[in-house]
Amino acid sequence: MSAADPARVLARLEELVTAETPTDYGDGIAAAQRLVRSWIDAAVGAHGEVETVGGVAHLLWRGGDAPEVLLLGHLDTVFPLGTARERPYRLDGDRATGPGVFDMKAGIVIMAEALALAAHSGKVAVLLTSDEETGSATSRGLIEREAARAGSVLVLEPSLDGAVKVARRGGSIYRLQVHGRAAHAGLDPWEGRSALTELAHQVLSLPALADDACGTTVSPTVASAGTATNVIPDHAEVKIDVRAWTMGELERVDAAMRSLTTFTPDVALELSGGINRPPMEDDSSRELLVIAREVAARLGQAPVEAVSAGGASDGNFTAAVGARTLDGLGPRGGGAHAVDEWISIASMLERIDLVSGIIDEIAGGSTG
Repeated sequence: MSAADPARVLARLEELVTAETPTDYGDGIAAAQRLVRSWIDAAVGAHGEVETVGGVAHLLWRGGDAPEVLLLGHLDTVFPLGTARERPYRLDGDRATGPGVFDMKAGIVIMAEALALAAHSGKVAVLLTSDEETGSATSRGLIEREAARAGSVLVLEPSLDGAVKVARRGGSIYRLQVHGRAAHAGLDPWEGRSALTELAHQVLSLPALADDACGTTVSPTVASAGTATNVIPDHAEVKIDVRAWTMGELERVDAAMRSLTTFTPDVALELSGGINRPPMEDDSSRELLVIAREVAARLGQAPVEAVSAGGASDGNFTAAVGARTLDGLGPRGGGAHAVDEWISIASMLERIDLVSGIIDEIAGGSTG
């Protein structure tokens, strides 16, 4: 049986899932920060500080002058305001559902409960960011700074069917705009230069930059064009998601993106964005994985499985600055960003004990 109080775990999970935190909803983020501060302040014996970067507020516990480990997570979710009213938190046996329950509010509850159990919580830094779901543009510097201070990072993102994540693909985000020339679609369409037609050519050609053998993907995702049915569109744009296992592949695609040429005369391309998260390679996780497996064995838990994950997280940033990084320490579940998002309560309780044990193993001084 877990050392955590199941009733408190469930109460905290419901409170946090019910607190809506879309990335751009500052009031909701602030309310969730106050809630989580009431939990973690008591656990670590210090007050969380709000650090604002570029108008976005992030929540930090410094863990003293020289923390032994950083716990990392994010409070923001992808779900628009009102989702929690339309699809509220529900508990059915071992299964809890609700917007953000898997990615990653259960992970934050695990974090708070593990800190309450840990004997060395005063040596732990905690960073909860507010813009991870949109690329961590304002929080990246904080993440890198705190990871470098601690040297070891535990990321409470959800597990992959119970397995921790020891490697992740890196990612790039681009916005490709096409500038053409408007004209009346009935009177003189030949005078126009259709930005939409050019965009169609680009969207169809971009996936050719991928490399299936290397696991590199190039995916046009969101597009828009035009103003009215009878107007040849003078502007169109598409957003592009790129994922790769190596920095070399991200750089190859980046160079190709910056060398794109037009298919249509007298239109222009404008590219913005670039490499967002470097890959997280498995050597950054090796030592912490050994610790996690030793702790799990001591607790009598099932062996800790490890996987490589296609998606990126803020753990990509921490590994890139040289910090030992173990990701996916959140619960078992599924449906991230989807209407059927869920988590297993039993796995939460297991993870609380595991994370607490890992904290004490690192912060106790034997593996720092």
